[in-house]
Amino acid sequence: MALTNPAFSTNPAFKDNGQTQTATTLSAENLQQMYESPAATSTQTDRMTVEDTINKTAICFALLVAGAVVGWLVPVLAIPAGIIGFVLALVNIFKKQPSPALVLSYSAVQGIFVGAISMAFESIYPGIVIQAVIGTLAVVGVTLALFASGKIRASKKATKIFLIAMFGYLAYSIVNVILVWTGVTSSAFGLSSDVKIFGIPLGVFIGVLVVIMGAYSLVLDFDFVQRGVKNRAPRVFGWSGAFGIMVTVIWLYLEILRLLAISRD
Repeated sequence: MALTNPAFSTNPAFKDNGQTQTATTLSAENLQQMYESPAATSTQTDRMTVEDTINKTAICFALLVAGAVVGWLVPVLAIPAGIIGFVLALVNIFKKQPSPALVLSYSAVQGIFVGAISMAFESIYPGIVIQAVIGTLAVVGVTLALFASGKIRASKKATKIFLIAMFGYLAYSIVNVILVWTGVTSSAFGLSSDVKIFGIPLGVFIGVLVVIMGAYSLVLDFDFVQRGVKNRAPRVFGWSGAFGIMVTVIWLYLEILRLLAISRD
């Protein structure tokens, strides 16, 4: 399966190693060596679990909310927090060994950025933040429930479609930003607001598609976490799982926030 979330794609702990194991016949000498070998240390037996990853994710969310309060009160921190958060994201993605401190720092700093952006939207569209929060929680909750019940799973075909859609959305976003910066379009949302289909802004259709993409990205994240557990990855890799989920949820929230703003316009 193609890998998507960079928080998982660069990490060997979440690779698909297959489920087939080759049986090995042990000689008496091999058995004796195993018997005489020292017992496994606590580090070697302390493995990643779904429950522990959920706990780590909850801690990250708590820091995200705390950071969001700071960003809401001091919105001027949006730009520096956004830059620092982006750098921390890159460090966490390419760091082979997960660092709890870096993952927690990312959550707190991104919280400041999200809080500041939310304050800006709320000042223009009163009540939009609570709507975006409820929408995000609903998408995450429904996706998690469907995944836990086994009613939805990641597949190779769906992942290929997801990747194509992601590249298409990325290309559209780049073009749209260029048009806004160059003054070709006067709207803050560019083509998303200016172009209308049956009287409905193009951004609404794209926003709905992106929310669906975000939900499927969560399915992939949950799948990667399960894969890490099956691979018996060390417990510290639960922080990688938490980081990956945080990246997706933050992206999902910002997209829902933008979708609501475009629909109000």
